[in-house]
Amino acid sequence: MNFITGKHVPRRTFLRGMSATLALPFLDAMVPAGSRWSRVAGDLDQTRLLAIEQVHGAAGAERELGRRLHLWSPPEVGKDFTLPDDNALKPLEAWREYLTIVSDTDCRMAEAFRPGEVGGDHFRSSAVFLTQAHPRQTESSDVYAGVSLDQLYAEQQETPIKSMQLCIENIDQSGGCAYGYSCVYTDSISWASPSEPLPMIRDPRVAFEQLFGAGGTHEERMARMRTRRSVLDWIGGEISDLARALGGTDRQRLEQYLSNVREVEQRIERIEERNTSGEAREIPEAPAGVPDSFEEHVKLMFDLQVLGLETDMTRVFSFKMGRDASARVYPESGTDRPFHPASHHGGREAQLMEFNTINRYHVSMLPYLLERLQETMDGDRNLLEKTAVVYGSPMADGNLHNHRRCPLVFLGKANGQLEGNLHLQAPAGTPMANAFLTLMHSLGMDDMPSFGDSTGTFPLTVQAPGVFTDDAR
Repeated sequence: MNFITGKHVPRRTFLRGMSATLALPFLDAMVPAGSRWSRVAGDLDQTRLLAIEQVHGAAGAERELGRRLHLWSPPEVGKDFTLPDDNALKPLEAWREYLTIVSDTDCRMAEAFRPGEVGGDHFRSSAVFLTQAHPRQTESSDVYAGVSLDQLYAEQQETPIKSMQLCIENIDQSGGCAYGYSCVYTDSISWASPSEPLPMIRDPRVAFEQLFGAGGTHEERMARMRTRRSVLDWIGGEISDLARALGGTDRQRLEQYLSNVREVEQRIERIEERNTSGEAREIPEAPAGVPDSFEEHVKLMFDLQVLGLETDMTRVFSFKMGRDASARVYPESGTDRPFHPASHHGGREAQLMEFNTINRYHVSMLPYLLERLQETMDGDRNLLEKTAVVYGSPMADGNLHNHRRCPLVFLGKANGQLEGNLHLQAPAGTPMANAFLTLMHSLGMDDMPSFGDSTGTFPLTVQAPGVFTDDAR
């Protein structure tokens, strides 16, 4: 591809080499000569959506002690809320300008309410989180839930990749999990149709290749990876041609972006080398590209998401940070109690606080994502201003397996649709689907009268804090 100085670079420019394809971040050179920046940038300012699920609820959703100690929801409603020291959201204190907390919404579609259904909360909950629909109890291929909000939004996007689905835990199970539910209900939070759950990517190498390794034949891609050379090595000439055509600011931006791509690629390579060295692994069943460290894995997946958004390869990610009934231990959290047993705290304060320690540790991963989004410019604003991040759980109290008053927060500004610095408390019985319906309207899906088991909308702004509306627009 030849670039001529003085002519603008198309937004959908790809640098291509053998089995490597590199999309570009937004550059000043992508504004045609004579065009007003504000008009061009406005056309490109599509809201990005990141939907993150954590399982087993939170200690703060425990109906008596957890709520009294405010281990999740702040004591105050509105903008002047405080996050007590033991609150699991405390790691987000420095980011409260971008934090919207929605307390007391329900995921009743995850409950067992149909004839013959008994238990199974762990094995249908994840399928409910983004669909807010009740899964059909089956171990066969006739699975059925609902279309997830991330996929409804993805269908509106004209990007090279409609969406990407990432996860941390093992998903390589088949058949039934327990209580007559197919494992796909446990393994995926994204549903393209009520009968089509989307597979989730656990291996950072696979995600990296999807973003940057497309093109060529399978044999060519494998040959490139065997050489251990960077994807950037295969497009060096293209990079040089482009750099000569850019102004100083754009060249710096391009260099920083390429440096970030290479840094992520090198981290994956180091993990693969470490995991194939013959030393014993903490997670022996995991692919070579999967770190044993939870924190290292999560941060690498966050970096891949930021790169995907920065290049506009996709505007939609779903990210499953845990898997129901997992016995994983998080030693960096400060407790070595396995996750699932920790969630069964029995309402006892010492055990409840131990589970809260894990909840807080999971939340402490989010500032890394927020910082990466904030430092990544996209035109005249950073990605944190343009992104809606959903973080929550379809379960409330992991000890009782109930789904009332579930944890839910929104992060980012979503192009001005989320105010931040706000705690909203829903009236008893409000479906989480109401908050999601409001978000979907703010993302431009105004023609959706309902979503899941919604009964209306739930405002996500300070103009009407805590107000529940029965009209769904």
